[in-house]
Amino acid sequence: MNRAGNIEKAFELAREDYQAIGVDVDSALQRMRDVEISVHCWQGDDVKGFEGDDGALGNGLAVTGNFPGRARTIDELQSDLELAYSLIPGNHRLNLHALYGDFKSRVDRDEIEVEHFQGWIDWARDQKIRLDFNPSYFSHPNAADGFTLAHADSGIRQFWIDHGIACRKIAAAMGAAQNNPCINNFWVPDGYKDVPADRKAPRERLAASLDSIFATEYPAEHTLDAVECKLFGIGSESYVVGSHEFYMGYAMSRNKVLCLDAGHFHPTETISDKISAVMMYVPELLLHVSRGVRWDSDHVVTYSDELQSIMQEVVRGDYLGRVHIGLDFFDASINRVAAWAIGTRNALKAVLAALLEPTEQLRKLELEGDLTGRLALIEEQKTLPLGAVWNHYCQSVGVPAGSDWLENVREYESKVLSQRSDSSALV
Repeated sequence: MNRAGNIEKAFELAREDYQAIGVDVDSALQRMRDVEISVHCWQGDDVKGFEGDDGALGNGLAVTGNFPGRARTIDELQSDLELAYSLIPGNHRLNLHALYGDFKSRVDRDEIEVEHFQGWIDWARDQKIRLDFNPSYFSHPNAADGFTLAHADSGIRQFWIDHGIACRKIAAAMGAAQNNPCINNFWVPDGYKDVPADRKAPRERLAASLDSIFATEYPAEHTLDAVECKLFGIGSESYVVGSHEFYMGYAMSRNKVLCLDAGHFHPTETISDKISAVMMYVPELLLHVSRGVRWDSDHVVTYSDELQSIMQEVVRGDYLGRVHIGLDFFDASINRVAAWAIGTRNALKAVLAALLEPTEQLRKLELEGDLTGRLALIEEQKTLPLGAVWNHYCQSVGVPAGSDWLENVREYESKVLSQRSDSSALV
């Protein structure tokens, strides 16, 4: 029997195993087809963008590694993305940062317009990909001291307010063009390396700046504003203006989408436990799925316990319609296209595993006080043949099953990435 036949045979056996514990595999697979992951553009070029300068990072951001083949142009980045999408089952989104516009000449961030992203809009339409967006509050002279929207200088603050206003206009245009809301996520790095004398004033300035940016109303079917918190960063170890408590209150009081990044909390703290809590009070949630190692290091997403817990909470709470799942990592030590494929496929595997969980039975045991039975079923279902269902899903939508996708990447690396040999491709 050929590989395709073996995959189908294994799937039929797996379906029987899941049915034995009351799980409808076909229903789970049908729901999987509606799951969208917002793939982040910045993994492909180490967060350098296309503003025409040296792309030096700052404001607590760091990319390590010098694997050959970094995308240096929009065409190269789009080519890399097209290969990545061909290796990932389902129809997914692209998350763009503002510094990735098509800038024919130098355009400062407070002057960017829809025209600088029209090429991305056209490409996304041709690829049947939906776009999300982010203002870029980093790697800029006006952010050199670590402050932007909370800056004490009103002129610098206004520059960044104007940047946010411009980005909302662009995001709304993207959403209108794709007939689906473009999630526009605001993360600002503002903070102090050492203990501040005044924690209050910067937060008041940040809130006022955001209020100015959000003063213009856009249709919800075009764009949704999200705000992202952070505990600390390089250069802001002692104090970040936009803490979790700050943005939790801001999102609740202004009816905004709250963004939780898996790497933006204490290393012993997880976001899975926060999901059901915050969903009681905010309209929608944006997840930045990442993997921190001792700090917010944005490693490629692996099939970890925390990843599984995050997706379990999304599915158990019936939040798939209110939670937007995006990725946020950047690793230049390995093939960047492979990093996209590994991270996104793992995120989707975790969603599938959550959809294949016997949730109703677990809840019934819990309500009946049978905590022994609950734990036993949780542990037993962990070894059910998820891989067989995953391989069937990949094969059914025309995507390489198992690790077969790696051969596609190897070939692309040999024929395309290896030709990008100039020094600008290295970190």
